[in-house]
Amino acid sequence: MTKIVSLFALAVLLVSCGNDYVPKPRGYFRVDMPEKNYQSIDCRVPYSFEYPVYSTFELRNSTNAEERYWGDVNFKSLNAKIHLSYKTIDHNLDGYITDAHNFVYKHTIKADAISETPYEDPDKHVYGLLYEISGDAASNVQFYVTDSVRHFVRGALYFNVVPNKDSLAPMLDFINADVKHLIETFSWK
Repeated sequence: MTKIVSLFALAVLLVSCGNDYVPKPRGYFRVDMPEKNYQSIDCRVPYSFEYPVYSTFELRNSTNAEERYWGDVNFKSLNAKIHLSYKTIDHNLDGYITDAHNFVYKHTIKADAISETPYEDPDKHVYGLLYEISGDAASNVQFYVTDSVRHFVRGALYFNVVPNKDSLAPMLDFINADVKHLIETFSWK
């Protein structure tokens, strides 16, 4: 009798180990976001803004004089950077704006949508445009700010991972609020 029960249990075990099973759906790691708090940059550049305390602002080391005010806001814990490039305007503002627009719209291949939000602060002479790119684009947030006379800064957010809108969505929303704060606190020195 025990042989029959053992054979029956073995048969049930073998049948239940077939390929017809349903694995758990793939999940993403939970990322705990830090509390929002900001600080001003404290280096010698012709602009100023507030950036999050959980990030760092680093000027890029460049021997090119035109790139001496380029920098990055580095979110190490979120594996992301906002790359900032500074240009001096010399009757070429239209060209800089066109370049910024073209950089954004190169992402249309992977983008689901691109929204544009203008920004204006006449008291501080800061004018700009924020681009929010939804989808699996390499850079989901880009912007530029200018005083229309002397200064132009372009920024682009990049994550150091393969783009995946589902896994990056919480971090993208979190940093997007920081980018908006950066633009709102931007001023020229």
